[in-house]
Amino acid sequence: MKEIIARLKKDKVGIVGVIGVGLVLVLGLFGPWLSPHDSTEMYKEHMLEGPSATYWFGTDEFGRDIFSRVVEGARVSLYVGLISVGIGASLGFVFGLIAGFFQNWIDNLIMRIMDILFAFPDILLALTIVAVLGPNLENTMIAIGIVFTPVFTRTVRAAVIAVKEMEFITSAKAIGVKTHKVIFRHVSPNVLAPFIVQSTLALSGAILTEAALSFLGLGIQPPNPSWGAMLNESRQYMEIAPWIAIFPALFIIVTIFCFNLLGDSLRDLLDPKLK
Repeated sequence: MKEIIARLKKDKVGIVGVIGVGLVLVLGLFGPWLSPHDSTEMYKEHMLEGPSATYWFGTDEFGRDIFSRVVEGARVSLYVGLISVGIGASLGFVFGLIAGFFQNWIDNLIMRIMDILFAFPDILLALTIVAVLGPNLENTMIAIGIVFTPVFTRTVRAAVIAVKEMEFITSAKAIGVKTHKVIFRHVSPNVLAPFIVQSTLALSGAILTEAALSFLGLGIQPPNPSWGAMLNESRQYMEIAPWIAIFPALFIIVTIFCFNLLGDSLRDLLDPKLK
């Protein structure tokens, strides 16, 4: 960790990603205390007002403070992103370990299922799952988690296949170490680097998928604020009140950009070939 932190300090791109992600996390964690207004309270006498000292990002068509809604939306996006990636990463890690280590009919079965899931575009698969389960917060997280399971499975499987051929794994098998101990004590720790990098990159994808689902009305449901839902609500007012769409879109772009910067930096830092 000391080596990684020392190298990260020299990586300006990585520092920008860390600072950006840190700011988004602060908004998500301390949003209720940072918001000057209630995100759901309507001020009818202030409908469609532009940015001002009272309403920093202006107000929407119902007189709600956009800054407070954007901050609350950051909390929702991070919550959905972390939980959904946690679901996909957990399933993918287990499936990848089993498929990569045994490479028999179990491997074929798991990977054919993943190939079927890969055949669908991410947003289409998420839409199908949410449409079947119903549009709400929990089902949105489950849908996004299922969407990201195949990529984690492939990542872990490829790493396991490379690690299990190494001498220390062969030695552990030769001295009679049980299979489950070989998998969890020797193989698992050595596939964490690509797994961590993929988790970081998947967070940006999960946030974008959640925004897309909410934009289509199948994600976070009102009155809970969501960046995607805010964009959907702003469509008919963009010409007379462009700030309604600008700020949610800007936060989506910056958040995804920062997570991608952090993921790219971690990929370089954890690559042993670049040491």
